[in-house]
Parts: sequence; C-alpha cells; structure tokens
Amino acid sequence: MKRNRSRSCFTSNGKNGFKEPSMSKKREQLILEGSVRETSGTREMGRLRRSGWIPGIIYGEGEKSVPVQVSGRTLGRLLHQHSGESLLVTLRLEKGGKAGKDTPVLLREIQHDPVTHDVIHVDFHHISLTKRVVVTVPLEVKGEAVGVKQEGGMLEHIRWELEVECLPTEIPEGIVLHVEGLKLNQSLHAREVPLPEGVTLKTDPEQVVVACVPPKAEEASTPEEAAAAETAEPEVLKQKSKEELAVEDAAKKEKKEADQRAKEDKKEKKE
Repeated sequence: MKRNRSRSCFTSNGKNGFKEPSMSKKREQLILEGSVRETSGTREMGRLRRSGWIPGIIYGEGEKSVPVQVSGRTLGRLLHQHSGESLLVTLRLEKGGKAGKDTPVLLREIQHDPVTHDVIHVDFHHISLTKRVVVTVPLEVKGEAVGVKQEGGMLEHIRWELEVECLPTEIPEGIVLHVEGLKLNQSLHAREVPLPEGVTLKTDPEQVVVACVPPKAEEASTPEEAAAAETAEPEVLKQKSKEELAVEDAAKKEKKEADQRAKEDKKEKKE
C-alpha cells in the first residue's frame, strides 16, 4: 500500500516562489556571577536560597564536579529573557574571596520547587568553546499560512524545537519560520529548514515541523433537527405498582382457566 505523503511548500534551494524562513536569532553573551560553594546539606541549602543564592553544580567530561552558588536574581532575569535549554553562560566565580577565571558552561537542568515553582537548583555543563556540542533550539512560527487564510485549513505545529550541532559560540537563540506560503495539505520538514552557517541538523530530516491540515469535520444538523432536539422531552417509563401487577396476574390466570374449560367442553361434544 502506498503511503500518502503531504506535499511540502519549501524546497532546499528555495526556488519555488515561497518566502524562506529567517535563519536565526543570535544569542548575546550572558554573564552569571557566583562563587564556589563550601557548604552542603538541606539546612544550608535553605539558608542559601533565603539569602538570594541558588545552589548548583558544575560538571564536565573527565572533570571533578564543583559545587557552586549563583545569584538568584540574575539567574531569574536570564531565564525570563532567554528561551530554550542549553543556554550558553559565562560563570564568574569567586573562591575564597578571590576572583576566578571566566568559565563557559551550558545551562543543562533546572529544578523547581513543586509548590512555589521557584528555582531551587541548577546544573551547569563545563564545555570547550572550540568543541562542537549538540543542543536544542526553539522554533518560532511567524505569518499566516495561505492554506489557513484562504482555504479554511488549520496550522498544526508538530515540533516546537530542533536538535542541532554547532560550536557553543554559534548556538542560535531561535529559528524563525515564515509560513505565509504554506497551502492546504502542505508541510514543512526539518530538512527544509535553512540553518545558519556552521550549524548542522541532528533531528530526523524527514520529521514534519509544521503542516496545514483540513479542519476537523463536525456532524451537521438541519434547523428542524436542532429545534426538535431542543424541544424533545425524554420518555418517562412508568413503574407498575404491586396492586397492578397482582391484577394482571389474576387476569392471566382466569384466561388460562377459561381456555382450558373451553377445550374440555369441545372434547365432550365430540364424544
């Protein structure tokens, strides 16, 4: 059986008349100040958070993990202003009251309080700025598809992010997709999304990113049917009383006896 594939509105060389997606939005350098953490334990972590610090840890390939504490206010501002995971940050850590060297890290995991949703812990991945990394980049869809505007379709978002590989300094903050040329029953695949120079796709190339699909069919009803449905009263089944059931049983018994007598009389006449 042949698989029915939806048509794509973009080509890899962008020569079929549609507007190509914007390449990306570059990240600015993000700096987060903190210090090497000398304390541990639940009570000490609570004290740190009440003082405006967020406990965290730095780990790296073949490196010993380092406990740290960073400014809760600065971290909150960075998370509010910049979307997506794998955020490249420069850590400026103090140790023993002395300033340390800048450390490039990727923001890998953030833990939140289940009740207040405040940040309670953060993991940093120490990286080399000259070694390529695999990160997740958010997708931002812009424009109104012609299949929605003129053909009554619906825009369906299949993926909201792409996995790419690049140098840490080349991580795009996001990739903007313009879908104005997307017609009904057309789709855009991951392989058709233009990426910035130096950035390669790691997501499955055949993965559909955005599609323009027909609206979901709804059962239509005539005005007469709708009016009848509104005015119709539910059928009420009347439950018979014990007295009524007894009368019915007696009547059935009398009829049975009468039928039996009639048969006997008919038999006597024949004899």
